[in-house]
Amino acid sequence: MEDNNFSLGRSLLVPSVQEIAKKQSNLTVPSRYIRTDQDPLIPISDDDHALYFPHQIPVIDFQKLMSEESTTACDSELAKLHLACKEWGFFQLVNHGVSSSLVEKTKTQIQNIFKLPLEEKKKFWQTPEDVEGFGQAFVVSEEQKLDWNDMMVLTTLPVHMRKPRLLPKLPSTFRETLDIYSLELKNLAICLIEQMEKALKVKEKEVSGLFEGGLQAMRFNYYPPCPQPEKVIGLAPHSDASGLTILLQTHDVVGLQVKKDGNWVPVKPLPNAFVVNIGDVLEMITNGEYRSIEHRATTNSQKERFSLATFYNPRLESEIGPSHSFITEQSPPKYKRLVMQEYVRGYFTRELNSKSYLEAMKL
Repeated sequence: MEDNNFSLGRSLLVPSVQEIAKKQSNLTVPSRYIRTDQDPLIPISDDDHALYFPHQIPVIDFQKLMSEESTTACDSELAKLHLACKEWGFFQLVNHGVSSSLVEKTKTQIQNIFKLPLEEKKKFWQTPEDVEGFGQAFVVSEEQKLDWNDMMVLTTLPVHMRKPRLLPKLPSTFRETLDIYSLELKNLAICLIEQMEKALKVKEKEVSGLFEGGLQAMRFNYYPPCPQPEKVIGLAPHSDASGLTILLQTHDVVGLQVKKDGNWVPVKPLPNAFVVNIGDVLEMITNGEYRSIEHRATTNSQKERFSLATFYNPRLESEIGPSHSFITEQSPPKYKRLVMQEYVRGYFTRELNSKSYLEAMKL
């Protein structure tokens, strides 16, 4: 079944921020990147972090969660997971079982792909019809303000949906690492969704069944240093449209911020951890029991930052919407039902703007 003609969506083509940042050492930020419409961005050093932000997103130990030796450890970790998904929509995952050598290789490949010369990158640039490749997403008008980042988007699973113009032509070491990493992350995502199903006390496969053979896409992010970090945004505030997102950050540079009770909380990456978050699709399926949370990325005046977000979604032909177990007289359905393919296409036709797409899904 060949399906590589499917397009996630489209975005207007824009210049590379990496090239803009390279050209001018004492850069004045071009006006199209200056954001006056955002909550204040307070640049903060890593040393000041604990002082200003005593709250940290929850940490879940995957080994304890999956423990067959100790039901006590397993139950207590499951309760922590349930609370993290309900209250925060975000958690850091430690002892996740993905080998550290694979994680390190993947980090190297993320950096290498952005180090390719521009001429080489142009072979993998987005086209006007397709958001996959190098560029930016969610650019829908020439007047729109832009984020201070470059990204590369790829559909990685199912394999038959990979774009022949992209993955097969990228460097072989990049492809080989990505092949293994994408399968490991698919298995991890399914395991986590099965655990969430347990925590939600719904029948087996009611939620996870939708994700079997699901759509996996990856977004490689590069945030160049910016001389005026308080004037730009690395990635505008949004919630993810996915089911589940698993983020790998290459360094301990703080850039991700999560909105909790109206405040932006910076996420200080733990060593060898993934940052996992609930996407809009899981909020819809659980009828609001688990929540997708607004987050954004900030930039740094001195340091560059790289990350890789892996989005795991139901199959394109699945129908998404509140699942049977979450609908009661007290809790009627809050969201529409629609086919995943239609949902994905709708997402990429808009500017990235807080939880506006999920709002549009509400009944």
